[in-house]
Amino acid sequence: MTVNPRAHAEAAARDAAFAATGRLSGPLHGVPVLVKDQAETAGLRTTFGSILFDAYVPTSDATLVTKLRDAGAVILAKTAMCDFAAGWFSSSSLTGHTKNPYDPERESGGSSAGTAAGVAANFGLVGIGEDTGGSIRVPASFCNLFGLRVTTGLISRAGFSPLVHFQDTPGPIGRTVGDVATLLDSIVGYDPQDPFTVTASAAPAVGGYAQALDAGVPLVSWRIGVLETGFGSDADPAAAPVNRAVRAAIARLTDLGVATTSGLVIDDLPGWIASTSVYLRQSKSDIDGFLARRPDAPVSSFMEIYDSGQFHPLNDLFHGIATGPSTTEGDAEYLRLRLNQEHFRRLVLNIFAGHRLDFLVYPTVQVLPPTRAELAAGKYRALTFPTNTVIGSQAGLPALTVPVGFTEDGLPVGMELLGPPLAEKKLLQFARAWETVTSPRRPPTLRPYHEVEP
Repeated sequence: MTVNPRAHAEAAARDAAFAATGRLSGPLHGVPVLVKDQAETAGLRTTFGSILFDAYVPTSDATLVTKLRDAGAVILAKTAMCDFAAGWFSSSSLTGHTKNPYDPERESGGSSAGTAAGVAANFGLVGIGEDTGGSIRVPASFCNLFGLRVTTGLISRAGFSPLVHFQDTPGPIGRTVGDVATLLDSIVGYDPQDPFTVTASAAPAVGGYAQALDAGVPLVSWRIGVLETGFGSDADPAAAPVNRAVRAAIARLTDLGVATTSGLVIDDLPGWIASTSVYLRQSKSDIDGFLARRPDAPVSSFMEIYDSGQFHPLNDLFHGIATGPSTTEGDAEYLRLRLNQEHFRRLVLNIFAGHRLDFLVYPTVQVLPPTRAELAAGKYRALTFPTNTVIGSQAGLPALTVPVGFTEDGLPVGMELLGPPLAEKKLLQFARAWETVTSPRRPPTLRPYHEVEP
């Protein structure tokens, strides 16, 4: 979306300070970070993916951005996303689609599209995304990256545009587990501007994620359960290659000594997902509240955006949000969905307890990254797109997508690890052990810009 024009000067200032003192400015000294344009950045354009915000420049940083700067990082660029993060794809009224570095005809995934594509293509070292229903994990999976959704409340959302405030969480995206853990260490913690971060203050231990990787916990230490209802149909040509790659990874884990419980099911999983989805009841009021607190914003409500028609036509979730209530107060349907989320959470946690599991595993997304032609033809819609990332989001649990291989056509495939609350260290330790054995990073083969079709 926007390249930071001060990035070189900020990096030079870090160098000068280090030369003068011999001390690093922080654990991310000079590290170039890509930040999803959902996070406000003082003095640097922040668009939330919307053409209506093309000239919006906040006066203060999101708390996470302040933490990055305090850790010594350089904000290299703000990255593309769909309008107000309302979708699984990159479709933005401001930038259109974000190409997948592994196949420019295909989607990079949303809504943290630019962060994932940029990190995969080596445009930035590490990146910040934001995840409400899978917006970190979908693009990380599509771009052969590690992407972590933390337990909500470990990382402040202050200064991020919301979609469903009790599901929203920023998080790290990286090419290696070590990069993800190091970035995470600098952005977790309590923030009085975000009441949900009492989770961070009450957790037994927050931070030390990179150090935890040094313990070198072997794969044989873990117990995983394979959620069969997370796999698409082998008869679906978009799902079959994903199934093969994920099943091959699970077989490899079993061969390496990981205790594996197969055949686990959640009866009527699609029904559970539908009956715990709250976008249509919650998102309008959340966006309204965010905009109302920003008198300098070009619009003051979601319906102003919707009525203008200035959002990408493939962001079909906008139509559903527009039909929803302006407040959740007294909304019986909203309360029913929220209670269903609690029931779903207990159901999933009982699977962990009953089988003594550390993680559930399944394809991060059941299908290949869609082509732009498939999206234009209406093959997928937001609320029915077959992504498993909504399991963790709507059960309120942390999850990490790990790259597990490529299809025969060279498209990346991700496998999601779902953990119990505050399992971030264990998720990262398992992923590091997998990474050590398999070395899943394969850089994309990128053609010079002048050879690429527009």
